[in-house]
Amino acid sequence: MLPDFTFLIEVLGTISFAMSGSFAAMQKRFDPFGVLIIAFVTSVGGGTVRDLLLDVPVFWMHDLLSVSLIFFTAIFTMIFKLIERKFQVTLFIFDSLGLGLFTIIGVQKGLNADLHPVIGVVLGTITGCFGGIIRDILLNRIPLIFRKEIYATAAIAGGIVYILLKNFSGLSEEINQILTILLIVSIRTLAVKYHWQMPKFYGNFNDAEM
Repeated sequence: MLPDFTFLIEVLGTISFAMSGSFAAMQKRFDPFGVLIIAFVTSVGGGTVRDLLLDVPVFWMHDLLSVSLIFFTAIFTMIFKLIERKFQVTLFIFDSLGLGLFTIIGVQKGLNADLHPVIGVVLGTITGCFGGIIRDILLNRIPLIFRKEIYATAAIAGGIVYILLKNFSGLSEEINQILTILLIVSIRTLAVKYHWQMPKFYGNFNDAEM
């Protein structure tokens, strides 16, 4: 049952980030080809960096399912946008889901490679965040992870909680995964709703470069 559930998380994560990337590209009024490209890099960017660091074959280069999912999700999203105009809300929902789902996958990949749990959390954060970083760079905006919103912190917290649950809770693996995903999505949602921010260690500077 576990491999099937993990596979489901990968599928849902791919779909979520593909929709996130598609909506972000449509906000910038990209043409259909541009939407497909942004959906693709958002979905596979984090996993690609993770696999390169692990020195293993890049997952999507040997799996047409991921590429097909991204393609059809982007096409569906372009059609769906004709009836859904609230880009910002929809983008936030799918980006938060993708972050939670892919963070779990990254942590698991690290643990399966017999790496230290701390490195597993790092890999989970990379898997969850780097697709969004590449997306934002291509869209010519400051990546979300570098802005005041809590983003990578949610992935780090989720990765730590997942490892603690895995080692000490006695719950099934599926329950651990679900609780961790819900935690990451909840942190993102509450952070945006209540304007939570990381502390700043600098004073008030003007916008000029120093």
